[in-house]
Amino acid sequence: MTGGTGARRTPRAAFLALVAGLVLSGCTALTTAGGDAPGSLLVGAGNGIDERFGSEEHPRIIAAYGGVYHDAKIEQTLARIVGRVVAASDKSDQSYRITILNAPAVNAFALPGGYLYVTRGLLALANDSSAVAAVLAHEMAHVTADHAIARQNKARTAMIVSRVVTDVLDDDDAGRLALASSQRSLASFSRQQELEADAIGGAGYDPFAASRFLTAMGRYAAYRSALSMQDKRPDFLASHPSTPERIDFAMRAARQFGAPGVGEIDRDRYLEGIDGMVFGDDPEQGFVRDRSFLHPSLGVSFTVPEGFVIDNASDAVLATGADGTALHFDAVALKAGADLGAYLGSGWLNGFVEGSVVRFTVNGLPAASAQANAKGWAYRIAVVQAQSGATYRFIFANEADSAAFAKAAEETVGSFRMLAPAEAAKLDALRIKVVTVKPGDSEQSLARKMRGVDRPLELFRTLNDLRSGEVLPVGTKVKIVED
Repeated sequence: MTGGTGARRTPRAAFLALVAGLVLSGCTALTTAGGDAPGSLLVGAGNGIDERFGSEEHPRIIAAYGGVYHDAKIEQTLARIVGRVVAASDKSDQSYRITILNAPAVNAFALPGGYLYVTRGLLALANDSSAVAAVLAHEMAHVTADHAIARQNKARTAMIVSRVVTDVLDDDDAGRLALASSQRSLASFSRQQELEADAIGGAGYDPFAASRFLTAMGRYAAYRSALSMQDKRPDFLASHPSTPERIDFAMRAARQFGAPGVGEIDRDRYLEGIDGMVFGDDPEQGFVRDRSFLHPSLGVSFTVPEGFVIDNASDAVLATGADGTALHFDAVALKAGADLGAYLGSGWLNGFVEGSVVRFTVNGLPAASAQANAKGWAYRIAVVQAQSGATYRFIFANEADSAAFAKAAEETVGSFRMLAPAEAAKLDALRIKVVTVKPGDSEQSLARKMRGVDRPLELFRTLNDLRSGEVLPVGTKVKIVED
C-alpha cells in the first residue's frame, strides 16, 4: 500500500499504511494488473543474481506495487544508466536485476542479492540521467555494503501490523503480513547507513545530481502534502534521513569531485526515453479525478466529500479527510444475490454493534451498512453489490464517532454508481509528454496544457525543477502531463 512516512506519520497515516492487511485476508483486489509478472532488466556480466534472497520476495513486491511497468524505450534508457554506474562501482562484477514498478509513488529500494526496484513515479520526476544514476548508485551501494541483508533481517523481526486492522477484523493473519507487503520496512535504513551509501557514486555523471534530485523530491513531497493535508505516500524521502541533512551531505560530497558542471547530465536523451510514460494511476487500477474514483474495467465510481483526498493503490483505494476519517475501499468475494446484511453480521467484524445493520439501495443497487467499535476506533462499514454480482466494501474509521463522520460515510456510499459504457470508454491514463519551449511560451502557458492534475502550475514547476518566474529558454525540453 502507499501510505505514511516513518516517525512523522500521524494516526491517520498509520491506519492507511497498514489497512492493506484487509486485502491479504480474504478480500478480492480491485485490479488484475500484472501482479505475478516476472519482468525485469538484468544488467552486469559478472556475478549472477543471488536468488536465495530475492526469489521469494520479488513476486510479492511486484504484486504490492501494481505489477511491472513495461516500456522498451524506458527500459533501454534505464539499462544504459545502470550499466554505466555498475562499470564505475567498487564491485563492477556484481550483476543487478532492475525492475520498473508500475506505481506512481516516488520510490527506489534494494533487496539482497542484487535486486533493484525503481517506480515509474520516480522516473517521471527525474529530469536527466544523472539524477536517476544518483538514486540507483545509492541503492546499489546498499547491496554491495550488505545493508540490504541487514535491513531484511531487521524487518523480519519487526513485522507487527497496526492493531487498527486486527481490532476490527476477526482475523489474526491480518497482523502478520509478509515482508514485501510493508513498503516502509523494505525502504528502511539507519542514518549511518544512509550517509555512508550516499558517499558512493561517480560514473562520470554530474556529482551534484544527488542534491538536485533530493531537492526536487522534497518539492514533490510538499506538493503531495499540500493536496492531502498530511504525509501519506511512502516515497524515497519518507524512509531516509531528513531532506536538509541529506542535501547538505550530498553537496559536500559533490564538491570533492569539483565545481558544478564537471559531470554529464544527459537531459535531452533521458527526457526522450520517458516521453509517453504513464503518469499517476495506471488504467488497470482505476483513476482518481478530483474527488472521484473511477474504474473503467470494473465500471464503478464513487466520490468522497469535500476536503477528502483519494490515494489509489494497486489493491485498494484509500482516502482521508481533514477530520481524521480514513476510508478503505475494496472488493469482497460474495455470491450474486447474497444477503449483504447477513454478511456484515456474520462474525468477521470485531466490536460489531448488534442491531446496527441497515439494508438499502444505492442508485438501484442492493446495499447494507453496519457499525463497529474496537479499541477506541469507531467503524462504519458498507457493502454494495453491482448487477454483475461483484461486491464492493467501504470501511470508514475515525477515533470519534460524530455526526460529521456518519455523514461522510453516508455521502460516499451514496455516490457509488455504475459507469455507463460510453463514459468508461472515454477514460484514459495521464501520460508524460515532452515538449520543446517555443518563442512566447511561459510556465503559465505550458501549465495550461496540463490535463487531469491538481494545481497544474505548481506541478509543472515541480516536474521540471523550476522556480516561480523562471524564464524558459527557447529550445529547452520540458515535461507536461496530458490525457
